[in-house]
Amino acid sequence: MSISSAPTNTPPLPDVAAIKTRQQGAWSSGDYAVVGTTLQIVGETLCEALDVRAGWRVLDVAAGNGNASLAAARRFCDVVATDYVPALLERARERAEADRLPLESQTADAENLPFSDESFDAVVSTFGVMFTPDQERAASELLRVCKPGGKIGLANWTPGSFVGQIFATIGKYVPPAPGLKSPALWGTRARLAELFEPRASIAASERYFSFRYRSPEHWVDVFKTYYGPVLKAFAALEAPAQAALHDDLVNLAARFNTADDGTMVAPSEYLEIVIVKK
Repeated sequence: MSISSAPTNTPPLPDVAAIKTRQQGAWSSGDYAVVGTTLQIVGETLCEALDVRAGWRVLDVAAGNGNASLAAARRFCDVVATDYVPALLERARERAEADRLPLESQTADAENLPFSDESFDAVVSTFGVMFTPDQERAASELLRVCKPGGKIGLANWTPGSFVGQIFATIGKYVPPAPGLKSPALWGTRARLAELFEPRASIAASERYFSFRYRSPEHWVDVFKTYYGPVLKAFAALEAPAQAALHDDLVNLAARFNTADDGTMVAPSEYLEIVIVKK
């Protein structure tokens, strides 16, 4: 007698290769540096939280236009900036040259870093590695290339933050790939513990970055022109859905806005994380 197994509700496994291709297309579109450069202060404060020392070898993973890279270079660290979008690294190099800072850059996938084990004193990522589709693999790579006793510094948006809710709003119109874990999980202590303990100790503090724009409408215009994920979301929609998404984003910005003079000041919570590898 044969016994049939009961159906399971196992969630589908994400197609990581397809997701990466889609993500690269998103982050390559627009001009992230227009938005990214406004976040420079996060890289500076992260380097202070890490207490980086001159002469340290520092790796910036998913560096974008180089905020954390430049912050570490200003502190006389030997910095390697990596990203899987070459155009973003070109912007980082332009900024380093303008500030007369030495900076090495290399195109690299955060889930398969082309560096030897235990080769960096510190590994950093500001709002970058959190977007990798294979979260466990990315976390393992951060730990692998960090020296014992070295530090991993992360800045990750929290689920309930302004940016977390931007992606939640977009997801109502353009659903994420099946099986893909939310990037905002990197902004929770529980997920960080799953990813890094017991191989490391973790200290996380709530911080806020304020998005400052002329108005909520100005912010939406900038993001849908230059910020790849928002630009691609609008491009995937027909005109009526585009108008609805526009209105939802304006309303979201207005909800977070603390300014009372017609401009926009929208604080967005993130976790500033210092991980020490054992």
